[in-house]
Amino acid sequence: MGPDRDKKSLHARVHGMVQGVGFRYSTITRARRLGLTGFVRNAPDGTVEVLAEGAKNDLDELLGWLRSGPPAARVREVDHRFGEHSGRYAGFGVES
Repeated sequence: MGPDRDKKSLHARVHGMVQGVGFRYSTITRARRLGLTGFVRNAPDGTVEVLAEGAKNDLDELLGWLRSGPPAARVREVDHRFGEHSGRYAGFGVES
């Protein structure tokens, strides 16, 4: 097993008033600070989708932050699941 054995992926969908309130920018800042890779994007249904990869404890910290988001956001619910680390992302940014 290599150094990626402790890495996982997190796929989350954030529900509530989460678009147009700086959620994506704040998520990028938080994810990069935690050393995570992946993306964040607005979904057509009004949710924000996040796919992040990295150390499980850092993903847990990001998930905790997603449950409240930036000050202007009103998070109602966060659906999420953990999966295997793919290593496909070089950094963390916005995906359309």
